[in-house]
Amino acid sequence: MADTHQRPGVNGHPAPMGREDIAGLLAGRIGQNRPHTPAAAAQSSAVAVPIPATPTGSAGPAAMPRLAGMPGEIPVGWEVIEDLQAQVSKQLSAEDPDKLLEEIDRRALAKKLVRNAVADWATKYAQGNTPLTAEQETAIGTAVFDSMYRGGRLQSLLDQEGVEDVMVDGLRAHVEYHDRPRQTIDKVADSHEELITWVNRMARLSGHGERSLTQATPMVGFRMPDGSRVTASLLTTRPSVVIRRHRIRQLGIAELVQWGSINPILERFLTACVHAKMNILVVGDMGAGKTSLLRALGREIPPSERLVTLESDRELYLDEPGPKPGPVTYAFEARQSNGEVRGGTAAGEVTISDMFATALRYNATRVIVGEVRSTEIVPMLQAMSAGGSGSMCTLHVRRPHAIISRLVQLCTEAGMQTEAAHHLIASSIDLVVYLTYLDETAIGGRKHRFVSHIYEVHDVVGEGGRPVTTELFAPQGGELRAIYKNMPSFIDDLERTGLFNRQWLTDNPFGAWLGPLQTVGRR
Repeated sequence: MADTHQRPGVNGHPAPMGREDIAGLLAGRIGQNRPHTPAAAAQSSAVAVPIPATPTGSAGPAAMPRLAGMPGEIPVGWEVIEDLQAQVSKQLSAEDPDKLLEEIDRRALAKKLVRNAVADWATKYAQGNTPLTAEQETAIGTAVFDSMYRGGRLQSLLDQEGVEDVMVDGLRAHVEYHDRPRQTIDKVADSHEELITWVNRMARLSGHGERSLTQATPMVGFRMPDGSRVTASLLTTRPSVVIRRHRIRQLGIAELVQWGSINPILERFLTACVHAKMNILVVGDMGAGKTSLLRALGREIPPSERLVTLESDRELYLDEPGPKPGPVTYAFEARQSNGEVRGGTAAGEVTISDMFATALRYNATRVIVGEVRSTEIVPMLQAMSAGGSGSMCTLHVRRPHAIISRLVQLCTEAGMQTEAAHHLIASSIDLVVYLTYLDETAIGGRKHRFVSHIYEVHDVVGEGGRPVTTELFAPQGGELRAIYKNMPSFIDDLERTGLFNRQWLTDNPFGAWLGPLQTVGRR
């Protein structure tokens, strides 16, 4: 959206967008509303080639690959990969015993050693067997490197286009995509012990070696080197692992327009709200895209400011370079306990609530909490109320009408009285953005994530002592997505940013969605 801040205007305001302007802004952005059919090539990038067994006592390819029909499929048993990995790891330790090499140089050396080891192994194997193709050798080398530095046997699943979550239940994996139905893989490990070993190796690779999955610590969570979030447990019937992919960590608010989560009017409105330092709460059901929207809004904070982010699991990545310069950012992440309990508290545990006091001493102009789940709601609202203008957070809420009730529930669980909670909510939150999630992959459609409601929260309490709210955007006339309804009381603040004009709301009553949402059975 190159013209977002450069349109000529009157009295310092950008010129209003007409229907032609909206159509131009949305040109090329409507594809996300059409059903998506992945190419057959994306379903499987390799074909299984059965290879004769090797003589007894030698490590050779198994009769069938472990991940039959999956992208990145390897034509050997995983025991071969493990043998080669052990060999390369030993060579790597011999060449860099004190680990003096930079990580990028160490990985480059590892790739070289992997290529040599695979070539030597393939040469020996070809004596008396059908030689491997160059593509098969490359696939084996990739699997060896992945087992050392990436996701091992699960990496081929994580590398698939459109993957959002990989859920492992014992030896079976279920893969969730954003644009097609779930896929089930019958075997991704040879035993439960192998799966537990994978979890602990990933924890070590990620710098969280103290978080081992054992009977003493039956639940662990950490980030993989690529940023994917892993949660694993031994408390389920079988060892279980859920991996959440972050496909869009570097993208901004313009991409949300392309995907149909918001339209250009909402893009301008929300961007102006960020610049006007509105305190924003992003809410929705699980998987609705709350973190993606919060990340996009965070990337709109002017670079002249100072930002602190507080997260239980690192997902925002606002301290990393984005599509444009951002503020000075300090990213805090909570820390799990090491499993020990001392004096009635979990040793080593640091919660979001614990981090608030330190974070505020960084003299940040804004605070962003990745997700409010518990008692951290009180320091978050207090920070907003006491001058943290422009702060933001997300909250899991199933229905739009339950937003205030959910906030009050968390405040009372933290020890506040209901009346005090109502007053704190009214004095701290300016705007609530609700995201709706429709999953139609099971009936031939796709997943839809879009803003359906936006509320203004007024700094007063009304009937029943509850905060007064106004519905600014909401579904109308059969349109499930957010349509303008009422003018915000802070419209003057938005126009002073130079990024918004109230005329855009009144001139475009249908909010620039350009046609109904293409859900299954609805045209």
